[in-house]
Amino acid sequence: MSKTVLIAYASKYGATTEIAEKIGEVLRQGGLTAEVNAADKVKELSPFQAVILGSAVYVGRWRKQAVKFLQANEKALAEKPVWIFSSGPSGEGDPVELLKGWRIPEKIQPIVDRIQPRDVVVFHGNVDTGKLNFIERRMMKMVEAQTGDFRDWEAIQAWAKSIAEGLG
Repeated sequence: MSKTVLIAYASKYGATTEIAEKIGEVLRQGGLTAEVNAADKVKELSPFQAVILGSAVYVGRWRKQAVKFLQANEKALAEKPVWIFSSGPSGEGDPVELLKGWRIPEKIQPIVDRIQPRDVVVFHGNVDTGKLNFIERRMMKMVEAQTGDFRDWEAIQAWAKSIAEGLG
């Protein structure tokens, strides 16, 4: 019987949704059953043997839907294999270096530590200025952030493949 993996995510403009969908696709190719759902739509974790949780990062914070999911399901997540990803930094180079060594928001680090995920990664994001509101565009300009799609699909697929192999 195939293991069922939940890929829960919180996205603002869809870039993190696309990463979650790609992870689900790679897991299915690896012989697993994968369900991709917005974190705020997940009601029950018992059908899943493993969980991947991802969130877009804005101004150093996870989306509130992902934080609420983490807080509400901490106990259940601590009993399952869990992987966590953040999506957000734009620009060239190592995404963790772009975030000055940050892998997870400091506010939720204690919860993540208690869950003990198998891996925590940061992927580059996609900043589409056409989707940003006036304040967001202004903030991007103030911090001189690069815009565009910087997602590394090969890195995302390799990470998902390693999860599939680990669970397979």
